[in-house]
Amino acid sequence: MGILHSFDRLRLQGSLRYLYCRDVFEEYLSKAKVLCKDFKKFATGLTAEVCQAAEQLAQTLGRPFTYLASSVLSKEEEAQKIFLRDKVKEGLVAVFRCVEPCRTYKMRGNYQTKLLEPSLELGKCLHLYFYVQHPRFGLLHLRLQTWFPFLLHVCLNGHDWLARQMDDKGLRYRKADNRFTWLEDFEAAQNLADAQLHTDWAALGEELRRAYHPLHEKIAQPLKGISYYWTAPQTEFASDVLFRDQRALDRLFPRLILHGMLNLGCQQVMRFLGKQFNGRFGGEVVSDLRRGPEGVRLKHWVNRNSIKLYNCLNVLRPETTIHDAEDLKVYRTPETRPDAPMAWYPLRRGVADLYRRAQISRAANERYLTALAAASITTPLAQEAAKLCHPLRRDQRRYRALNPFDAADAQLLAAVNRGEWALKGFRNRDIRLLLFGQPKDKKQKRSQAAKISRRLALLHAHGLIAKISRTYRWQVTPKGRRILTALLAARQADTEKLISLAV
Repeated sequence: MGILHSFDRLRLQGSLRYLYCRDVFEEYLSKAKVLCKDFKKFATGLTAEVCQAAEQLAQTLGRPFTYLASSVLSKEEEAQKIFLRDKVKEGLVAVFRCVEPCRTYKMRGNYQTKLLEPSLELGKCLHLYFYVQHPRFGLLHLRLQTWFPFLLHVCLNGHDWLARQMDDKGLRYRKADNRFTWLEDFEAAQNLADAQLHTDWAALGEELRRAYHPLHEKIAQPLKGISYYWTAPQTEFASDVLFRDQRALDRLFPRLILHGMLNLGCQQVMRFLGKQFNGRFGGEVVSDLRRGPEGVRLKHWVNRNSIKLYNCLNVLRPETTIHDAEDLKVYRTPETRPDAPMAWYPLRRGVADLYRRAQISRAANERYLTALAAASITTPLAQEAAKLCHPLRRDQRRYRALNPFDAADAQLLAAVNRGEWALKGFRNRDIRLLLFGQPKDKKQKRSQAAKISRRLALLHAHGLIAKISRTYRWQVTPKGRRILTALLAARQADTEKLISLAV
């Protein structure tokens, strides 16, 4: 029927980042006239006030104020039960209390100075979860750490938000759980999803903070002007492909999973008993195939960023999740020099670059879908690959033909076509380490790098890869992805099955 690109889940984080600096925190305690030996009593009093304010809010609105004995329990499921039971149309649904891990301050003795000093370390403290049926965003929750430095999280669901937008515009749709199974107008729905990117995220975070954490003004009083800095530690961006017939997707999906695992996945690195095997290039690289209650899910990781593929009902969903924004790039001016020329800089965690996250995630999903399309392509392979098997001239230079069934050429084609390059491309050294491993010395390293440069130039001449502007990275072109995946699939095809198909 069509494709819908939008945020699935979006997690915003508000932090009093100045308090994460020990010197600033000591200045805070000094201005609050709190001695280090009295810090626990002071912090315990603030925690009690925060919890009392939350309990009073819940009692005033007649909503549950529940303690959960284990952090393993799903707050989302508990909130959904209460939401359906009480049929809450708008406002607070419930408040949950739970002890969970966090980074927090404790007082430790310094053996050299013989004094108590604040230490920011891992620990546990009580957290409050405010589940809210928001008139604009649907069901969301706010998570508040009740001990210094009072970290905040706000979690939104992009599809619930989009459903509210379509309700306001009078657009019809059908929705099952967290996905749309039918849309009356795909173009109008996409325009509404794109409009989400123009949200003032910091203002949204502050609006929710004022409603459910009013004690912040008192906490921030010793350092006047201190406010929450809003970032996006996790974003999930989905590209939903809606099929008219669920049976057609059910028939196609096993082929897509097999194709993605054999031709688009990283080296067959799996997670066994929670252990991980580190790649030698660019950090950790993992592919994982799992079967859960909703079906099969294929996922590729590069460090902590990932692309996964799964289906439910008549919806095929590739989804890009970004945890490490610094692994990606944005074209902007430096923060400290706004008048300087624009250039490519690491993507910021701050909400200012959320629009760029959506661009990167959507492009990654589209490249992944393009690669999957080769699994069911009907164009004859000979027609697609014919030009690769002939030499060519480009810019008055001759380039040799490629032989996909030669071991060396096939290894090169498989290396550049791996799934982990779909998000941010690959470099010379990425392919060099894949094909040759770690060099023994600098001379061998230069020789191997030169070989890879010549091979990448060959693939570029044949139109299989293209340079990413202003970087040292390459990316497989849509044409290259289609041809390479088909050729690599043909190399791995079973001869007996091909003969039976021909007969």
